[in-house]
Amino acid sequence: MTAAHHTPSPEEAATGTTGTTAADTGGAAPTEGTAPEPLWRPGPERVDGARITAFHAWAARQHGAPAPVPGDPEADYAALHAWSVRELPAFWQAVTEWFDVRFGSPYETVLADRAMPGARWFPGATLNYAEHALRAAEDPARADEPALLHVDERHRPEPVTWAELRRQVGSLAAELRRLGVRPGDRVSGYLPNIPQAAVAFLATAAVGAVWTSCAPDFGARSVLDRFQQVEPTVLFTVDGYRYGGKEHDRTATVAELRRELPGLRAVVHVPLLGTPAPDGALEWSALTAADTEPEFTRVPFDHPLWVLYSSGTTGLPKAIVQSQGGILVEHLKQLGLHCDLGPGDRFFWYTSTGWMMWNFLVSGLLAGCTVVLYDGSPGHPDTGAQWRVAELTGATVYGTSAAYVMACRKAGVQPRRDHDLSRLKCVATTGSPLPPDGFRWLHDAVSDDLWTASVSGGTDVCSCFAGAVPTLPVHTGELQAPCLGTDLRSWDPAGNDLTDEVGELVVVNPMPSMPIRFWNDPDGERYRESYFDTYPGVWRHGDWTTLTSRNTVVIHGRSDSTLNRQGVRMGSADIYEAVERLPEIRESLVIGVEQRDGGYWMPLFVHLAPGATLDDTLRDRIRTTIRQSLSPRHVPDEVIEVPAVPHTLTGKRLEVPVKRLLQGTRLEKAVNPGSVDDVELLRFYADLAAGRPA
Repeated sequence: MTAAHHTPSPEEAATGTTGTTAADTGGAAPTEGTAPEPLWRPGPERVDGARITAFHAWAARQHGAPAPVPGDPEADYAALHAWSVRELPAFWQAVTEWFDVRFGSPYETVLADRAMPGARWFPGATLNYAEHALRAAEDPARADEPALLHVDERHRPEPVTWAELRRQVGSLAAELRRLGVRPGDRVSGYLPNIPQAAVAFLATAAVGAVWTSCAPDFGARSVLDRFQQVEPTVLFTVDGYRYGGKEHDRTATVAELRRELPGLRAVVHVPLLGTPAPDGALEWSALTAADTEPEFTRVPFDHPLWVLYSSGTTGLPKAIVQSQGGILVEHLKQLGLHCDLGPGDRFFWYTSTGWMMWNFLVSGLLAGCTVVLYDGSPGHPDTGAQWRVAELTGATVYGTSAAYVMACRKAGVQPRRDHDLSRLKCVATTGSPLPPDGFRWLHDAVSDDLWTASVSGGTDVCSCFAGAVPTLPVHTGELQAPCLGTDLRSWDPAGNDLTDEVGELVVVNPMPSMPIRFWNDPDGERYRESYFDTYPGVWRHGDWTTLTSRNTVVIHGRSDSTLNRQGVRMGSADIYEAVERLPEIRESLVIGVEQRDGGYWMPLFVHLAPGATLDDTLRDRIRTTIRQSLSPRHVPDEVIEVPAVPHTLTGKRLEVPVKRLLQGTRLEKAVNPGSVDDVELLRFYADLAAGRPA
């Protein structure tokens, strides 16, 4: 999809983060004593019924967590969180016991080494992720309930029951073993967000093999940049996909993938558009026809589960390896406690198989809830399409992008008026900062008793550092709190803690879902450089953040594209939030360029809404908006109209590559063309740089 029709983005990479407020101090959140009342506060019934409340009481009895404080959920959570990061082994042992994790062999200790990188979790233990994902199917009373609900642009939900999901996974896992797939082998999927993708992933995990996937809107070069690194033995493919009311043929791309992946033992054809299997390919239906009880190979806790990829904007994408056990326990905590998911819930997140949120979504099966898989455009046939899917599927937790929320606001979508969302208890957003206006719009247009869960995390951990807590209030523009087991800090350059000030987002204790390694990084150098170079032994994520004195979290954007003018730092997200309130601005991109003469050039690029004109009046309004709502120091030097804003394939604005272009880097050196939605757009910025004085 090209940026020219990137409204809203199809998905946004989770390494971007959510929630922002800004003051003249450069984006810092308001300090204690000046904060307004929360936008939303859970009632006593919701607090009492939350799974995290029951977990806290149980952990206090069984594992030494602090006793709950009746009637004070905020103090309650603060105490539980402090215990979870102070007593890390006790907390994670409690998680495994609370969720009844099945170990094939027992662990020797919970955490053998706290070093980062290199923490060793649950050594000696064996388990299988897929066994846990299919546990609900073991209950005869639930066998005929939907495990998956598949929806496409026709908006007719199609269920896959727990019994049917278990049968298909059992059949496919047996066929993978017959094809010679063994633990540690890689299995790849070039598939959209359809049930077959979930089945293929679970069957791969059942065998102990390693899953990796790309969405079919990725071109061949982008897919090969990823899959050639891991050398898959099996490739699941579709013949095409449907998006925006059109069919998109992918047979030529699949043929190229087959030619360029010489290690393939088998290619499995999923006929989404109804075409016959190409020569030499196996039919999906034949591999999933048997009634076979699944066999789960229990592997060591740190055995690879899947490979995810960074955006790869300036080189080959990083191939991030996460473990079966690490993802299992992290997702049980995140989905079961923070998202409050369980049997009876329906979990919908708009995503694709090329984004970590797909992996996170499928993990909803671990909580025993129904997972909603939507395959199609987020805005077809109209901007309100996702709300229609939420209504049709009875979603209780619905996740989307900030871009989609803001597009709905600008388009005048009225979910409360037009849809029955009575089952919806939570709307979560990630991928890019959700402006305060987005919080208010959700509250006003969806429900005034809506839990808005802004979350911040990343592909790097396939989870959240901060975000959803069902028992806490929601403050406009802020994430509710750091997550359990995550010792999140805001640090200055010397490694000192900051409160109510902008600093680097760091995590000072290991998390089970942190990468066990990068693929083809034998000495770990690339891994260490990515996260641990700035503060040795401490995870630096690359975001600017504020931890407020009331324990909420504000994210200001990526620290490697931060605007630093006259010593005052501001995240680009703060600029976007202010500028994109203007109805004439469809999307914007702000860049701070350090120049050779010591100067600092800060242009603002604007993609206009249809019918708008960038004249002196609009330029003045943009500058006035930034001056009054943010900071006089951060008024742009120039406001420049662009045909569109370039993005990664997963919807993130290309701030750093554009900055490099404006600093004179050649296009072929500034960005990996296979990682962007429309490389031709970048030529505009390259030409602009070429025409400026050196």
